[in-house]
Amino acid sequence: MAILATFAAPSFIAWQMRDQVDARSRALFSTLSLARAEAVRRGAHVTLCRIDASRDCLAVGRSCDNGVTDWSCGWGLFVERDGVSTLLRMQPAMTSVSIAGTSPELSFTPPAGQVIGGFRSFEFGPRGTDPAANAGARRCVRLAAGGRARITTGSCGASA
Repeated sequence: MAILATFAAPSFIAWQMRDQVDARSRALFSTLSLARAEAVRRGAHVTLCRIDASRDCLAVGRSCDNGVTDWSCGWGLFVERDGVSTLLRMQPAMTSVSIAGTSPELSFTPPAGQVIGGFRSFEFGPRGTDPAANAGARRCVRLAAGGRARITTGSCGASA
């Protein structure tokens, strides 16, 4: 049994990390879909940003409480109406998954839910590992200028 456990442990750990990366990428995908839908439904400006423990948007380059500067700090989805920003959805930090994003904040505008600034991408992977060695555990969420998101397996690559 000990020999079997010794050989099975690395596979189990890799499977668990791949599952965490996949779950985190799907959480962002659903938040992006909600952001676009809410911008259309409410006819209001909707913003997705990295947040800290106090649920405030983090400035560009500012690290979260645990010292990381990527989207693994967690994110918040806010709707702005009459100058008041209201939190719609929040995703807490998960530092075991690295999330490299091309911008610190996304804004969706009515009436069609477009993203201000064009194409965006987010690359998910296990923190502290070689991207080439873990290609199967990586995910890419791409967001088109029209606000539609899609998930692909592997890294975002140079075309992101």
